[in-house]
Amino acid sequence: MPSWLINQLSLHAHRVVAERLRGAHVAHRYHYSLLAALAESGPTSQADLGRRSGLDRSDVTAAVNDLAQQGVVERTADPADRRRNVVSITRVGLEHLDAMETMLRAAQDELLAPLSEAERAELTRMLTVLVEHHSPVE
Repeated sequence: MPSWLINQLSLHAHRVVAERLRGAHVAHRYHYSLLAALAESGPTSQADLGRRSGLDRSDVTAAVNDLAQQGVVERTADPADRRRNVVSITRVGLEHLDAMETMLRAAQDELLAPLSEAERAELTRMLTVLVEHHSPVE
């Protein structure tokens, strides 16, 4: 059944990605999501960062704490509302993100090794159709 196959591939994909990210000394795979969102959109509040990344508020707080300790993000008080923090990616964070992207590209190549470039593109297209169909409308 397709659902079983998707699940089996998902389990394998999680393992491959986790192994690659461990090689980049990344503690949690959602660190990538947070750094990519910051690199794409610029400084933002922790709450907006969580919404953009699809992560729970407590997970964002813990991850931002980890990333700040590593020096890959910095957290400052929002000048418009001192009760909020604004998170931004640092130069070191951009370098770290670049290293993670290299590791993730390698993971994708390992995962999709038996497929041609055209088959990879078609698989991505079909998976995108399914995800968009089953995603809640905002």
